[in-house]
Amino acid sequence: MKAFYIKDQKQFMNRLLKSELFDHFLLSEATIHGAISYSVDGHVNREFFDAEELETLTADGSEYLPFSYFRPICFELIRGKHTPLYMKFVFLLSPENAKKTVLSTDSGFSAEDINGIFLNLTFRDGQMLLTTGVSYRTFTLDRSFDQAWDALAARFLSSHGIDFDVQ
Repeated sequence: MKAFYIKDQKQFMNRLLKSELFDHFLLSEATIHGAISYSVDGHVNREFFDAEELETLTADGSEYLPFSYFRPICFELIRGKHTPLYMKFVFLLSPENAKKTVLSTDSGFSAEDINGIFLNLTFRDGQMLLTTGVSYRTFTLDRSFDQAWDALAARFLSSHGIDFDVQ
């Protein structure tokens, strides 16, 4: 697990909320504390959608909605002259992207070994922190995939001009 302290929070929030940069991630959960608190569970409520919509949203076999579905709503909840007191977003790679990511590394793990590949964004006390995480299906002491995911996340941020410090 790596912790990336985001230096230019305004730029990062613009990328998060006004661009498609994070749209390929799934949203596992979100919490926003402002004038009131919002809590979002990213699981798909299958009964809400008709069959065609559901097929489009879950074509990759995911049980979570893509962040692109929530981004405009999130923008409306956050925009204004007051900064939220606290925010937390838990992003997850789609099953398809998780498989590609695992295969792109020389970690020795297969997609079946991994339960989830995460980016966790937290804003608290004026600091914005993005942390990586991997959930395995079985216990392992081997952290080679964690290290590969840390490096890929750093490369993702750098390639999109997001300035950060690593702690």
